[in-house]
Amino acid sequence: MKNFYFCIEKNMIWKKVFIILCLFILNVFCTGNTSPAESTKKILLLGFDGMDPVLLDKYMKEDMLPNFKLLKEKGDFKPLATSMPPQSPVAWSNFITGMNPGGHGIFDFIARDPQTYIPYLSTSKTTEAKKTMKIGDWLIPFSNAETLLLRKGKAFWEILQDNGIPSTVLKVPANFPPVSTEANTLSGMGTPDILGTYGTFSFYTTKDLEDEEREIESGRLFNVKMLNNTIKTELIGPPNPFKVSRERVSTELIIKVDHSNPVALIRVEDEEILLNEGEWSKWIRVSFKLAPFQKLTGICRFYLMKAHPYFELYVSPINIDPTNPNVPISTPGNYSADIADEIGYYYTQGMPEDTKALDQDFISNEAYIEQSDFIISERQKMLNLEMARFSSGLLFVYFSTTDLISHMFWRYMDKEHPGYKPEEAEKYSGVIKRTYKKMDTILGEVMKKIDNDTTLIILSDHGFGPFRRYFHINRWLKDNGYLNFIDDSLSESNEFFENVDFGITKAYSLGFNGIYLNLFGREGMGIVYDGAEKEKLIKDLIGKLEDFRDPESGKRFIKKVYRREEIYSGKYVKDAPDLLVGYNRGYRTSWESALGKVPEGLLGDNMKKWSGTHLWDYEVVPGIILSNKKIKMVSPALYDIAPTILAEFGIEKSSDMVGDPIF
Repeated sequence: MKNFYFCIEKNMIWKKVFIILCLFILNVFCTGNTSPAESTKKILLLGFDGMDPVLLDKYMKEDMLPNFKLLKEKGDFKPLATSMPPQSPVAWSNFITGMNPGGHGIFDFIARDPQTYIPYLSTSKTTEAKKTMKIGDWLIPFSNAETLLLRKGKAFWEILQDNGIPSTVLKVPANFPPVSTEANTLSGMGTPDILGTYGTFSFYTTKDLEDEEREIESGRLFNVKMLNNTIKTELIGPPNPFKVSRERVSTELIIKVDHSNPVALIRVEDEEILLNEGEWSKWIRVSFKLAPFQKLTGICRFYLMKAHPYFELYVSPINIDPTNPNVPISTPGNYSADIADEIGYYYTQGMPEDTKALDQDFISNEAYIEQSDFIISERQKMLNLEMARFSSGLLFVYFSTTDLISHMFWRYMDKEHPGYKPEEAEKYSGVIKRTYKKMDTILGEVMKKIDNDTTLIILSDHGFGPFRRYFHINRWLKDNGYLNFIDDSLSESNEFFENVDFGITKAYSLGFNGIYLNLFGREGMGIVYDGAEKEKLIKDLIGKLEDFRDPESGKRFIKKVYRREEIYSGKYVKDAPDLLVGYNRGYRTSWESALGKVPEGLLGDNMKKWSGTHLWDYEVVPGIILSNKKIKMVSPALYDIAPTILAEFGIEKSSDMVGDPIF
């Protein structure tokens, strides 16, 4: 009997083998192709945020970038049309989806609730637990808080995975939390620190201050006391979600300063770090107790600004711990920890370079440059790690530093910039070029490793240039009668339209490039009716804004004002600003206007260290694309990249994609 069943089982196995063999022969000889999953085809993409085509071409002609030059000669190099507006979350969403903003729904860094006029970050939102129980000051959740990605549309790597093509996507912006997929992904721009912000640093000093602690832009300033060369203070964490009072959690920070040498010993929990003045620490893991058996961990870095005669210590934003993330930052969930196991801790915060700390002099130029080099090194380690196991499919790695270095150091190579200082320019005018050369070195290493089956694409989301003059666009709307105050005796309105009377306001600006009409039936206090009234208002605004000139130079501030229907298509056009303002080179809306403030004055010189920008008309500031293949499309755009990737693997683009293959 045993032998009987063995014979039956044996025969069944041979039948299965025969069927599988027949199917394979039919597939190979009848179709002449292997399936996408069996292909050894590879696509390697490197994203260099903010790399400018004019600068890149200039440095190539100066023989500063031999590997970019070689890639151009062997393949192709063209400007790459960006999004309108040319903002990173918008542009990278075009790249991810193959759609324009009307399709993916991201129109700016900032969006608004039309009923309340309150702004919020456009790419993600977090909701609290829906069911809780209060016990004294404790708040017991019965459901999880949720973090939601607001970008619409299917990411190209989702489509690849659906077709059996393995994908690894590292640090791409506008993908937090990461879309649910079998691909290996690590979220980028939009990923918060453990406070839920884009990055909040801490600064400790023994200098006398008015307050022991006060908030500063994107940071907290602490006035600490030194006793017997010792400072006892705290690292402050987020509000405790398990407490009704939402008191902030903290962990002890002890600093011992050498009385005769510029050195400090920093102790956090069980870690001790000895730092010299002007020195960065390694990553330090910190923990915050939330409740019994509940703690939150994060990672941070320290920079000792000064030990004597007064003490100054910068602490980076506390980043999400990649080995134990409190919110999703990767797919699969353990992928972020797997990377950390291989290369050590790394910046998980979406915008890691601390531009705000530099802008306010809480770190020096040298400290910022060192931080940027550190971040490049981390990304390079990630790239090397994944290239070592890259045998098929797609690999994308994003580098932020080309953008954030350009924002902060542009003034040093622009003699027309109001913040230009010849004595400083001599030292720092080459910082941007130095960063481009670092990218060239990375490219050179990549080109040595790839084979003939690999399509290599290098791209940026937009270009770059000077930010010399700012425009308070809400003040312009006020001065021209389109926006009105509740109390006219006040000369200005604070952020979030604090003193704006929407009952008599026709238009308002929010974000960096958008104007919204105060439409009846859409806005909470809308007064502008659809039809002839709306059309007249739009024509008036476009005409006056496009005619507006800088009284100092006579130059037009604005190149073009677009109706949203002119440039957008898709189901989310209705959520876009009614008008998109395309600024001319050198000009930009003010920081204040972006958050709904109406300051005094209309125009001003930009004296901030944040001296470079790309928030112009999209035609003024294209990005770059290089490839080891000839680019057949005359004028490629960011939304063409997703269809191109799919086409390389023999996959048709989805019906909602507006782009086309470039090869």
